Amino acid sequence: MAVKNEMKVVVLGGGVIGVSTALELTRRGAAVTLVTEGALCSGASGRSLSWLNSAGERSRPYHALRMAGIDRYRTLFAQHPDLDWLRFDGGVCWFSDDEAGTQARHAYEKAHGYDSQLMTADNVALADATIDPDALPSQAIFNAGEGWVSLPQLTDYLVNQFRAHGGEVIEHAGKASVITEDGRACGIRSELGELRADVVVVACGPWTPDVVAPLGVTIPNGSPVSMLVITEPSRHELKAVLNTPRAAIRPNPGNRYALDHDWYEEDIRQLAGGDYQIDKQVVAKLAEEASRLLRGNESLSVESWKIGLKPIPGDGDPVLGQLQKVPGCYVAFTHSGATLALIVGELLADEIVSGEKHPMLASFGAERFS
Repeated sequence: MAVKNEMKVVVLGGGVIGVSTALELTRRGAAVTLVTEGALCSGASGRSLSWLNSAGERSRPYHALRMAGIDRYRTLFAQHPDLDWLRFDGGVCWFSDDEAGTQARHAYEKAHGYDSQLMTADNVALADATIDPDALPSQAIFNAGEGWVSLPQLTDYLVNQFRAHGGEVIEHAGKASVITEDGRACGIRSELGELRADVVVVACGPWTPDVVAPLGVTIPNGSPVSMLVITEPSRHELKAVLNTPRAAIRPNPGNRYALDHDWYEEDIRQLAGGDYQIDKQVVAKLAEEASRLLRGNESLSVESWKIGLKPIPGDGDPVLGQLQKVPGCYVAFTHSGATLALIVGELLADEIVSGEKHPMLASFGAERFS
């Protein structure tokens, strides 16, 4: 789709949502500059479990958007089946020994066509033979259509295409704000100066509400502090994503694993300068909990970890699209940024270039909080 008079767009935010949107805009003929406070993928995208799914309960519009997101990853996977940072080997989840709750979730998923299978210790090897059956309660759920992606590698992949399409990347720009004229967004101001544009896209993860607040737009922010742990290389051969009461684990490139959960949130401390810290023993405990999920006697060892805010809007649903109060300013603020990255970039770019609201984004405007 050609753009008359070459629309100029500034995308504020160097995470996967911002990069995806920037790339899709260049594919539609826009002149795009991507501006990020620090390095690309140095925020939430660099510490995401990035489990590709629409499991559990959520609104039908949100479920439809997530399923479309998974579809775009399947297309990418079909084009590049040998990638070591994008796989579709299913997901297995279980809860504390709550058979009724597990069956209710399974029934809910089946009711709207989500691939959901009940498993027990006797047959969980059919989902993934690396799972220790002794770790299971009476039942677990296997969602065979789920997958995972490593966002740093995906971001590199998308940025390379963005630059090939003529896009410009400005890293380490520091804090930035949206500037307006006559009530319309007309660019951004960062520590490096002003950059004018016809359209501004704010995709700053958990800081998105802070960026749009000076524009008179209130978006409740429910972003918690979270941690992602990367293990040392392991001989384990787990392929599925596991979500359990004490640890979540997925494969990671280089025979490593990515681990997270939320039981240790109260152990995370924020330092005076804004950084976060946690006792190494707590990190080691998470690795120990993850090790118990896998067959064999090898324990997972920690290589590194990152701590920061996980983007979640106040009501849990995405905030996507143009701000009615500030024409020309679009926002992309969402949990499930990994699952939604490709589809949100595509649909936002369509909206921006065409000027028409996409039906799949219609229920996710910021105005619902007014």
